[in-house]
Amino acid sequence: MLGAGPELARPGAAPAGDKPTAKSDALTDLALTMPIFVLYHLGVAFLPIRNAADPVTAELRALAKHSLPLYAGLTVAVGAAFVLVLSILGRGHALQTRRFALLAAEGALYAILMRFAGAYVVGSLRLGPPAASNDIFTGVVMSLGAGFYEEIAFRVGLYGLGALGIKFFFGRGVQGVVLMVGWAVVAAAVFSGWHYVGSLGDPWNLPSFVFRMVCGLVLTAIYVFRGFAPAVWTHALYDVWVLVLR
Repeated sequence: MLGAGPELARPGAAPAGDKPTAKSDALTDLALTMPIFVLYHLGVAFLPIRNAADPVTAELRALAKHSLPLYAGLTVAVGAAFVLVLSILGRGHALQTRRFALLAAEGALYAILMRFAGAYVVGSLRLGPPAASNDIFTGVVMSLGAGFYEEIAFRVGLYGLGALGIKFFFGRGVQGVVLMVGWAVVAAAVFSGWHYVGSLGDPWNLPSFVFRMVCGLVLTAIYVFRGFAPAVWTHALYDVWVLVLR
């Protein structure tokens, strides 16, 4: 009867969280981002740089004793391990080709919306967008690394942990919601400012700072309402568009 309660699952049916359009759990999200993880780590081995938020490449290189074939094998093994774990748990259907296709399409749509949102704000301030990269291979690899590691650092780590603290101390009422929105703005500003720190950081530029801050807010919204995997794919595809295809 409608409204009487949750419907019993059919034998062998996928859990609701594994439907292509459902928000995924953390383990499935990691598995859905494994193509980006693997492609980035295979590509970054040929570059003299890596994403500043990436703590894994140096460890993998050391573990492989700087052997490129062994490094590549370890990288692929990490991705295969996630697939194996999901298969053992009986949730291999979460990695169907259709799900990746829908995720990529969703990420591409969000990337377009994010680009226009950033351009609108920057245009309103009479500023210009950030510059593109001329090196296609480097641009693609670094885009994948930014999508994966910066989402872990800034959406899962910075915003996510801060939001948990706000919920714990202030609850989910109006005060908690206002504080979480404020924290999202702060986290987006930190995310944007991160790009100007260190020897490989960009020179300070107000247009690109505002642009990246708007993108950070959009990515936070995607992370909150859709999950980690859509945020990663959106970030990676957006960076490929801006740095390579523009």
